[in-house]
Amino acid sequence: MLEIIRQPWPWYVAGPLIGLTVPALLLIGNKHFGISSSLRHICAACIPANISFFKYDWKKEAWNLFFVAGILLGGVVASQLLSNPDPIVVSPATTQALEALHIPVDNNLMPSAIFSVENLLNLKGLFFFIIGGFLVGFGTRYAGGCTSGHSIMGLSTFQWPSLVATCCFMLGGFAMVHLVFPWIMSIIA
Repeated sequence: MLEIIRQPWPWYVAGPLIGLTVPALLLIGNKHFGISSSLRHICAACIPANISFFKYDWKKEAWNLFFVAGILLGGVVASQLLSNPDPIVVSPATTQALEALHIPVDNNLMPSAIFSVENLLNLKGLFFFIIGGFLVGFGTRYAGGCTSGHSIMGLSTFQWPSLVATCCFMLGGFAMVHLVFPWIMSIIA
């Protein structure tokens, strides 16, 4: 059984399991799936400031905080106890594309040329962590939710704004990967 859990699950198993989260949450208590709102709940609970955005009954949404804590705990358990010991196989096309951007591939899903402690204090860190984090946070707030909230919950409940947001997430992702990311890497390489 442990070997089944350690292997990557095919899309036709993992996808429906994620999709079944939506009706389960709606049936259990009319709850909406999404992660970005948890930061607002944490701020409302911890920051005693007189800010109108944080003045609401965050305790009604406390389940969301337990959900996020479960995601964090699940990630730790999966990485420490359930990780697949086999080396990660990166396709040759992906390896060539990354090396063209001066990103060495060492069979790691998070290239150390970008995601490393040294990069926290240099130009790469500024772009990828500070500016990128700000843009993700701003975009999430501007779109009224994150990709999981709109793409999983919003689309499954036939919400037009979620379809628009999901299309914009995809277009923005494609533009970033094919246009902006290579440009940034050429500047800071």
